[in-house]
Amino acid sequence: MTVLAINGSPRANGNTSIMLNWVLDELTKEGFNTELVSEAAEPAQGCVACGYCGEAKNGKCRFEDSIGALIPKIANARAIIMGSPVYFADLTPWLKALIDRAGFVMIHNDNPLRRKVGAAVVVARRAGQVHAFDSINHFFGILEMVTVGSSYWNLGVGYEKGQVKDDEEAKRTMVNLGQNMAWLLKKLAH
Repeated sequence: MTVLAINGSPRANGNTSIMLNWVLDELTKEGFNTELVSEAAEPAQGCVACGYCGEAKNGKCRFEDSIGALIPKIANARAIIMGSPVYFADLTPWLKALIDRAGFVMIHNDNPLRRKVGAAVVVARRAGQVHAFDSINHFFGILEMVTVGSSYWNLGVGYEKGQVKDDEEAKRTMVNLGQNMAWLLKKLAH
């Protein structure tokens, strides 16, 4: 199984991606297979409460878009890292749509994420990270996942592309997060 990092930013190679890669680098050093998915620039439908996932029981959402294609990968991952820049003190609309749709699919299909590992990573120009961080962690919590922390909340500061590289504390926090996730995944494998 893979550690799947989901970049909720429409900027595939921006600050959120940089932070997620800091975490993934540590996991790769520890021998884990990792994958970074950056689909947030693709159009995606929010959940419309149609009930398809509960009726079909096939592990899928009825919408065949970037989120629909990602849901099976999420279900099969060993651990999930969700990253988002802050938009008006919360997640990006694409990541919120992913959380809603994937959440309902998981709940209605015997919750394949139960007792798997999750971590939130958030970056903002100045503020709002804690609310966005909590929004992601609520997804992990309701799906009975084990969340991983670090030496500080998993957040960074940066606005212009690459600016988060100047946030040394964010880098230390992401490196520590990757090490903590690797440790936990190894313990859970025994």
